[in-house]
Amino acid sequence: MIRVDNLSVSYGAVKALRNVSLQASPGLITAVLGANGAGKTTLLRAISGLVTPQSGNILLGEKSLLRMPTENICRLGLAHVPEGRGVIAELTVEDNLRLGALASKVNLAEGLETQYAQFPALADRRKKYCATLSGGERQMLAMARALIAQPKVLLLDEPSLGLAPLVTSELMKLILQLCESENLTVILVEQNAKSALRIAHNAVVLHLGAVVASGDAKTVADDEDLRRYYLGLVE
Repeated sequence: MIRVDNLSVSYGAVKALRNVSLQASPGLITAVLGANGAGKTTLLRAISGLVTPQSGNILLGEKSLLRMPTENICRLGLAHVPEGRGVIAELTVEDNLRLGALASKVNLAEGLETQYAQFPALADRRKKYCATLSGGERQMLAMARALIAQPKVLLLDEPSLGLAPLVTSELMKLILQLCESENLTVILVEQNAKSALRIAHNAVVLHLGAVVASGDAKTVADDEDLRRYYLGLVE
């Protein structure tokens, strides 16, 4: 379980997060929604140790992650897939996956075959350079590279960004399937609120760095004020 308590983060005079609290549990997807500049990416970066909060706490189980080096947080079982599908284009698909397993104790051969089974499109392209992959395939590879280390917690930042609607739909189904089959704690940051709320169990809405709503995903999706002002779901 990940628990964030009263977390505040600033970039100089700009307050990116203001007393944010949330809880994410195993086997469930917690969607973090909001417009650009709401603080969604900063929240994930704080959880994975890439930015230092000014106040508050972040717990993985009973262990505080505050001021812990990112590499140590990863060794505790947390994987972060940042926005932008940051695969290494000059390496092959398989070489990228090998990088994901470097800091873990997983059996590499077994890990590779597991990811190829979960992402068949990658199996067909295992020896191809990543520069030749489509946007959807790169996103799958970024996820597979994180999953090969067998994390307990998976942070996903805008996985649907730049993808076609059909590819986005298939990717969201895959995220739900992985969450349930692996009992992962998933925190999903998305601007595509419709897609996120279709698979999420719980949701948190950020606006200007503060939590303006939280609860089960259906309740958040059905709130007309949130649909109008924060999620952009009004037809």
